[in-house]
Amino acid sequence: MILTTRVDATNYAEACDCIQVWAEAQRSCYVVAANVHVVMTAEQDPNYQAIVNQAALVTPDGMPLVWGLRLLGIPHATRVYGPDLMLAWCQRAALLGLPIYLYGGTELTLNKLATFLTQRFPDLVMAGCHAPPFRPLTAEEEAADLERIRQSKARVVFVGLGCPKQEQWMHRQLSQLDAVMIGVGAAFNFFSGEVSQAPRWMMRLGLEWLYRLSQEPGRLWRRYLLYNPLFVLRFGVQVLKSYL
Repeated sequence: MILTTRVDATNYAEACDCIQVWAEAQRSCYVVAANVHVVMTAEQDPNYQAIVNQAALVTPDGMPLVWGLRLLGIPHATRVYGPDLMLAWCQRAALLGLPIYLYGGTELTLNKLATFLTQRFPDLVMAGCHAPPFRPLTAEEEAADLERIRQSKARVVFVGLGCPKQEQWMHRQLSQLDAVMIGVGAAFNFFSGEVSQAPRWMMRLGLEWLYRLSQEPGRLWRRYLLYNPLFVLRFGVQVLKSYL
């Protein structure tokens, strides 16, 4: 546990192995790629915390959580970054012929993203995609979206609605959708080319937040300038208690 959130020590191969088993069995479940934003949001919202902790898999999406796992006694913990997990699974899905579905973003984003994925993985089966409106859906709209995904026969649904909306949506579809749902957040914008990713050296140093803040200061300043220092403080206390 990092603060009040379960974070699983895994890697890309193990995560894809789990997703494959669940997808082939048509198990209804979801995967959360957790970063500091997810952990801090969960700590402040018990309902969201329960949603995250009920995931079939919670990967350490950000380097602070990887370092946190190591400090808590898992020395070989590695990062399983949502966008990279998306690519790893698409590569596996192309080999296995397991269809995927894209849910979130805008129509333009999805068109660019689908083009990127099918060019990179020519054998990937794209079952469908849908961009819901940027507002709370009515019950009828959500039911229609769900039926659209069911009809597509997708085994894995990538969800790009952002935290906490995507985790809440996936949780509502449990037992309603016989597929693995994976929340990948900004991956839709990254792979569509609409937002640039931080250089890998910044990611390795845990400075991705600084790069993203420079790209979208108006939207992200609260997340990084408030949550990051609070996380360091709260997790520091947790580490000290673990050694006492």
